[in-house]
Amino acid sequence: MEFLYNLSLVDGPFYWTIFGAGIAGSAFLLLRWDRRWLLSIVVSLIAASGVVAVIHWLLVNVLTVFPEDLPFDVLAWSTVAFSALALFLFRLPGSSWRGRSAAGVSFFAVLLLSAFQINSYFGLNHTAADLFGHNVGRIPQLEEGFKRGSSRTLPVSLPEGGLVRRASIPGIESGFTAQDAFIYLPPAYQSADRSQLPVLVLFAGQPGRPADWLTGGLLEPAMNTFAARHGGVAPVVVVVDPNGSDTANTMCMDSRIARADTYLAIDVPRWINSTLEVSADPRKWAVGGFSFGATCAVQMTTLHPEIYPSFIAFSGEREPSLGPDRRRTIQTAFGGDSTAFDALTPLNLMKQRSYDGLAGFFAVGASDGEFVGYATELAAAARTSGFEIRHASVSGAGHSWAVAVQELPSAMEFLAPRWGLVQ
Repeated sequence: MEFLYNLSLVDGPFYWTIFGAGIAGSAFLLLRWDRRWLLSIVVSLIAASGVVAVIHWLLVNVLTVFPEDLPFDVLAWSTVAFSALALFLFRLPGSSWRGRSAAGVSFFAVLLLSAFQINSYFGLNHTAADLFGHNVGRIPQLEEGFKRGSSRTLPVSLPEGGLVRRASIPGIESGFTAQDAFIYLPPAYQSADRSQLPVLVLFAGQPGRPADWLTGGLLEPAMNTFAARHGGVAPVVVVVDPNGSDTANTMCMDSRIARADTYLAIDVPRWINSTLEVSADPRKWAVGGFSFGATCAVQMTTLHPEIYPSFIAFSGEREPSLGPDRRRTIQTAFGGDSTAFDALTPLNLMKQRSYDGLAGFFAVGASDGEFVGYATELAAAARTSGFEIRHASVSGAGHSWAVAVQELPSAMEFLAPRWGLVQ
């Protein structure tokens, strides 16, 4: 079973077997000694393109499952899958049971190929275990020995790696109900003096969940590597859910949708301070995220610099949104009050306030279209308002977790001096 869990979904023999089977399946569905079959191929492509376009429009503009258009690569591979389905259906009439079976297996192989390619683009699930969360510690609450004020037997020497635990953070002030948070406790947390450890609060993308930082973001190995370079010291990382479900979107704001800002600015820090032994110095706190989570992180620092004086933003949006229709976003969340909405957006806040002495790290995939422009605009505005800014571009990456994986170590080293950490 351990072998199955460790199967790589992005490289290696299993990945390339699926790739080869998908290509073979595509060839079987496309090749047929019938002149009319060429028309079937054209019809399948047109029909698949139409279906994907309609579903994409509904997901973005009506159901608002995604706040932005999906990348071209994802739409293209989705079209391949629907085209294979159409060709499979076209082959059914008049085929023998063997022909139908072969067509069905071929369609399934192409479907798997498309799913693997979409997963590879986003970089979310690296192994089979990531699909089921088998590499995530599932403990309802932190063990008593790791809570603030608890007494426990401390190890003689620090362990090589940190620990990942899971806990529920209640929305006492906000009334918000969040999914469980995941907490990374560095090796130094198991020492006698852990009260000076910095804090990093992270958010995942949307749709998404906190565990995405452990699978797509490879958070644990990244933090362990950082800790190894700093004598076992790394931030206590708390990956929080600001939405309440995988597909919800609160925009991290206090609005008609939810009191998400109150949850993140009051409930979460209060829980961390009362439950974990970490630094009470606000200069040692930071917030970060990927995609939607990056947008949320910039919001938290610009709105609450006294709580989160530094941010890390990987592939963030220009401003919070429920979709491409800005008017609909404002209508849904603020009853059409654009002034109330604008007062909470980072770009407007950075025009009105001074953030001297604060810091921010932006990174974006070089192939990520309009998000490159968002990062450039936000970084320029942040510098003008007083932030110390580092801005990175990841060559060959689109809107994927690869940006966070590659640039999180650089972001950590950028913030390390602010946390009083030296190699």
